[in-house]
Amino acid sequence: MATPDTSPLPATCDVLVVGAGPAGSACAQTLAAAGHQVLLVDQHDFPRDKICGDGLIPDSHAALRRLGVHDEVMAQARHVQHVRCIAPRGGVVDVPGTLAVLPRKQLDHILVRAAQRAGATLATPVRFEAPLLDGERVVGARLKTARGVHEVGARWVVLATGAVPAAAIAAGVNERRTPSGIALRGYVKNDAMVGRITQLQMLWHPRLSGGYGWIFPAPDGVFNIGAGLTGSHGKGRDGRHAMQDVNLRQMFDAFCEVHAPARALMQGGSIVGEIKGAPLRCSLLGAKWSRPGLLVTGEAAGSTYAFTGEGIGKAMETGMLAAQAVLQGGDEPGVRAQYEASLRALKPKFDLYEKAAHVNHRPWLADLVVWRARKSPRILRRMSGVLEETQNPGRLFSWRGITKLMFE
Repeated sequence: MATPDTSPLPATCDVLVVGAGPAGSACAQTLAAAGHQVLLVDQHDFPRDKICGDGLIPDSHAALRRLGVHDEVMAQARHVQHVRCIAPRGGVVDVPGTLAVLPRKQLDHILVRAAQRAGATLATPVRFEAPLLDGERVVGARLKTARGVHEVGARWVVLATGAVPAAAIAAGVNERRTPSGIALRGYVKNDAMVGRITQLQMLWHPRLSGGYGWIFPAPDGVFNIGAGLTGSHGKGRDGRHAMQDVNLRQMFDAFCEVHAPARALMQGGSIVGEIKGAPLRCSLLGAKWSRPGLLVTGEAAGSTYAFTGEGIGKAMETGMLAAQAVLQGGDEPGVRAQYEASLRALKPKFDLYEKAAHVNHRPWLADLVVWRARKSPRILRRMSGVLEETQNPGRLFSWRGITKLMFE
């Protein structure tokens, strides 16, 4: 188990990392391995649940290898060979890729233990209340613990607190309270479906317009099933309906009605835990990436892809970029400049997925793409390339790309 340090919190540290999800743990591990005194805090004890689709796509595999935990994760994960894309009219295409599924309760536990092995000190349950300031510069944080309020001084604070904006608001870096997307997820145990659902299944349908439904096979006969709505500006299909106007439970029920495997999974299985919803922050939007003395990383900085809702790999990647900036950036302005430059370098890729997300609002485009991919090995290879991040998603899902699909 990840064992928190039960001694009083230190008065100072080199780097305080707030949030021990994939971004925070990746950042803490990288810094601690380089010899920095790192305090990693989280508001929950580990292992703890986290609402997520749990899919590990190729960028997650690459990040896990960089962190040296890929083998440990894969030993526990369910290995998967394809993403099954299911169009509204029933067309199906299986897109090959480097894929796996592991519930975040297990994944995050592995990552936080790796940070501890590297030398980071873990303290839980600890809640970030406010930054400590010296003029405009953040020089630490006020933290709430079971023992009371404690102030920790730090040369750098890294905020990796996920999609809920409370910490970012308190830190003065939040730019938008409305989420980029919302999703509802449940776990269902159904041993009879293990051999029937062997892919990451994603379905687009008019009744899910603005989003999609998914079934991801996890280990031990358990399936992650959910439905989500995306769109970085927090709007629905017509641009007028805010995220809070969407009834996710109705969307989830609609998915189970229109997708036979989802219906069979729910009818023949038993729900494990609760069906829960969560916000998403996408496209590197919604928060400032830094302020003097503080870096924002992971989903707090919007590290989730708008089109697919996938964010685990990019959360780890941005966490490592924050650590590298601290290690290599020199003085305070240099650290911020390096980190923001690294995110700007990633931003065009997020923008392409933002453009591709219009498929979620126009399900008929999924019919077209799936139909063409079934007929063209070249287009199927492009879809696999998008998954592997070797192909530009705009070539398939921009209006220009859609036009080309019609005539290739």
